[in-house]
Amino acid sequence: MREIVLDTETTGLNPRGGDRLVEIGGVELVNHIPSGQIYHVYINPERDMPEEAYNVHGLSEEFLKDKPVFAGVAQEFYDFVGDATLVIHNAAFDMGFINMELERFGLPIIGNEQVLDTLALARRRHPAGPNSLDALCSRYGIDNSRRTKHGALLDAELLAEVYIELIGGKQSSLGLVSASSEHEEGSSGPSVGARSIQPRPTPLPSRLTEAEMEAHAKFVAKLGDEAVWRQYIEIEAKG
Repeated sequence: MREIVLDTETTGLNPRGGDRLVEIGGVELVNHIPSGQIYHVYINPERDMPEEAYNVHGLSEEFLKDKPVFAGVAQEFYDFVGDATLVIHNAAFDMGFINMELERFGLPIIGNEQVLDTLALARRRHPAGPNSLDALCSRYGIDNSRRTKHGALLDAELLAEVYIELIGGKQSSLGLVSASSEHEEGSSGPSVGARSIQPRPTPLPSRLTEAEMEAHAKFVAKLGDEAVWRQYIEIEAKG
């Protein structure tokens, strides 16, 4: 399963009101594991940079003026995404800009069925919040100290770690990691993180009442000598 954890930076909040993309960052996951493949591009928005947006991401008009316009990277971006699921925090915002840009250059838009919103996922798992990217990094012990300003690729990398935590990916692998370490230290045979199950030192008391056990014995007696239940009764008698 291929997924792209994605983030964008923009000139503002309104893709239909003249705001444009200025940065796209994506991290590829294959079966929830980073593959090492990334997508990152700065984009000339062909307009000014409002001070409010600059204060968020630090990308100035001067820095972006020699970067490609979206038309120059649209097909490359589209090919990188392919049919992968896009994993995005507050996906409606980013997808509004991405689909606006794709429409401008005649490429098919990306449908909601191809998008997974980690904000919605986090709200279901942590309904009391907060569920911002910074708050989730703090909750899961993910180092976001480099995030002094928003940056699409860095935020995508952090979101990839958060996403794995949200779906329980790291926890599910702990047993395998432990087993691998034991195997390297000299244990023989396959290692799959399994543990032997030991019997209780003191058996739990039966939850059946005397009346229920008596009624059951009378029922089994009516089934005849070949009844399967008689095998269990014999085993209990021997035990």
